[in-house]
Amino acid sequence: MAKPSIVPLRDKVLVEPSKAEEKTQGGIVLPDTAKEKPKQGAVIAVGSGKPLDDGQIRPLRVKKGDKVLYGSFAGTEIKIGTDTYLIMGEDDILAVLE
Repeated sequence: MAKPSIVPLRDKVLVEPSKAEEKTQGGIVLPDTAKEKPKQGAVIAVGSGKPLDDGQIRPLRVKKGDKVLYGSFAGTEIKIGTDTYLIMGEDDILAVLE
């Protein structure tokens, strides 16, 4: 799958959410309405950095390829073709998975 050519601005990050679970541990197939939204994903692109009060730009701590955790309602969902992505501020990212 080709990644979108979107360049986030400032301290924004483009994240591709992980796929929602299709089945429960017991093997029950979940309908779309019952699937829990994933709260982790992969960073696809990052902005130039966070503007500071003194005019300098602080580079973002996350980078393309990082696996991240984010809050349940973090970011703005966008669709490109059939793929879904989130654009969120770096502050919405809770942790980087190693």
